[in-house]
Amino acid sequence: MTLKEKNEEYPDTLLSVQSFLFTVLAMAVGMLVAVVVLPTWMPNLAKSLLGPDAKVYWYLSRGTAFVSLSLLWLSMVLGLLMSNKMARSWPGVAVSFAIHEFVSLLGLGFAMFHAIILMGDKYIEFTLEKIATPFASTYEPFWVGVGQISFYIMLLVAFSFYVRKIIGQKLWRVIHFISFLTYLMALLHSLAAGTDTEFVWAQQYYWVTGGSLLFFLMVRIVSSFFKEPVKRMNKSASA
Repeated sequence: MTLKEKNEEYPDTLLSVQSFLFTVLAMAVGMLVAVVVLPTWMPNLAKSLLGPDAKVYWYLSRGTAFVSLSLLWLSMVLGLLMSNKMARSWPGVAVSFAIHEFVSLLGLGFAMFHAIILMGDKYIEFTLEKIATPFASTYEPFWVGVGQISFYIMLLVAFSFYVRKIIGQKLWRVIHFISFLTYLMALLHSLAAGTDTEFVWAQQYYWVTGGSLLFFLMVRIVSSFFKEPVKRMNKSASA
């Protein structure tokens, strides 16, 4: 593979660095406005929807946690399919990479929503400081802290899309391998701190998504072992 082919292995990103930072900031500000400002401006609407013992924030957080974990899973599966060259035939590298990038951003947004929406829950009493600071939670501090660190790693991985040309392809790949740690930490966070773990459907969800990702990872590792001997044989034949 020539240097030009290596540089063109993955296409350009959908957003610039500035656009990415603006998008993340806009998502955070928008969620804070929804949680803090709207109930103040529309108390009657908030009361009619939430009632005196509001649980909707907790339900929204639980729901978006599964959406975020699913998007993280999908993003990683797409990444593995591209690295295995399976996505070259269909739908193509450019389309797969664009979906991979978009899904990563979407997952980041849902993860942020999952955390910030808890500021509206009166029982758990999350503040912005507790949400932003790992292990500062009064509810399951260790496992919530694991989830918080997972979010920051997810943010780092997503940001690496937009500095790929600056840091180089090799470092970009290394950072992307960290996403496996992100998924593992997010999964442990969900299992230990999530209130839905006791349900059979949630356990089946964790087994199916985690098991399928492990399968694709094993395929990637096995294929890499066979790839090197084939390369050596081709070099010897051409020499």
